[in-house]
Amino acid sequence: MAFIETVNLSQKADDRYILQNINLAIEKGEVFALIGATGAGKTTLLRLLNLIDTPASGKIYFDGMDTAQSARSRLEMRRRMAFVLQKPVVFNRSVFDNVASGLRWRGENKSRLREKVSHILEEVGLLPERNRNARTLSGGEMQRVAIARAMALEPEVLLLDEPTANLDPVSAGRIEELITEVIKHYTTTFVLATHDMALGQRLADRIGVLVNGKLLQVGNSRDVFATPGNRDIARLVGVENIIDGVITSNQDRIVTIDIGGRLIEAISDYAVGRAVSACVRPEDITLALSPVSSSARNSYPGEVTWAVAMGPLTRVEIDCGFPLVVMVTRKSAEEMKLVTGRKVFASFKATGVHVIRKN
Repeated sequence: MAFIETVNLSQKADDRYILQNINLAIEKGEVFALIGATGAGKTTLLRLLNLIDTPASGKIYFDGMDTAQSARSRLEMRRRMAFVLQKPVVFNRSVFDNVASGLRWRGENKSRLREKVSHILEEVGLLPERNRNARTLSGGEMQRVAIARAMALEPEVLLLDEPTANLDPVSAGRIEELITEVIKHYTTTFVLATHDMALGQRLADRIGVLVNGKLLQVGNSRDVFATPGNRDIARLVGVENIIDGVITSNQDRIVTIDIGGRLIEAISDYAVGRAVSACVRPEDITLALSPVSSSARNSYPGEVTWAVAMGPLTRVEIDCGFPLVVMVTRKSAEEMKLVTGRKVFASFKATGVHVIRKN
């Protein structure tokens, strides 16, 4: 049995299901990310795993034990976990006292407490702020205090709810660096809930996708981001090109998809006549100003309808008889003069197309 396991776990609020039949297994020492849009049920699932709430139905097992036991057993299990909320709670006391609070509640020896708290404050970069009132800190610093307070308890499981939400990019980067360091140096099992897809990709061993209270797909980042299981997941993980069509031929798994007169070649097991959606990530499409000879099976003339810079990249929208969104470097966009009305050729490989059954 996995270290944390749920079986047909469901939760209700006001006669409405927030979570439905969640079956999940998380191994000891694993970093597991729950990704999903706001309202998907991520926080609800974390609260259930932390044994704060009781499920409407289903089971939760922790380290082989059924959590639906006596209150004393549940308390003992909870003491092996720590939960950092999206909006961290800090007390109107010093940074040191905030981080030390959990240890004091558990009766930690004073000298040992001082040693542990000073060590972890140094790890999170807050030792110079040890005597400062925690409520005068920035949002990112408060988040570091909350993580430090949790790690001071040396939990076997650390649950993090949107740890970088509502933070500026610099503060979010500091929090991610801190979490990465904790992952490297501790054997803690992490369960991370986030709507930041890139954060989940960078940190997690495996990812679970929650959509409208249902766990639709679980796998490593390659599985989830390159081969989403359905249209909802594809949209969630940033596949902007989801093109509907019908398979008109299949020869040794190389299929041709008719999209209203235009043809896309891809790799798939679906049979002729199947209505499908061809998913192509924007970064898997290349642009040129003239036809090029390459191994790409799909190449289309088109016209730029919109281009906007996004940091070091430029997002380009193209009309090829069907719409395509492409991501190129800002330098390439400038060199190619990718402005509205520019004629271009868009190309992508058959292996760059993920085919899913049309909903």
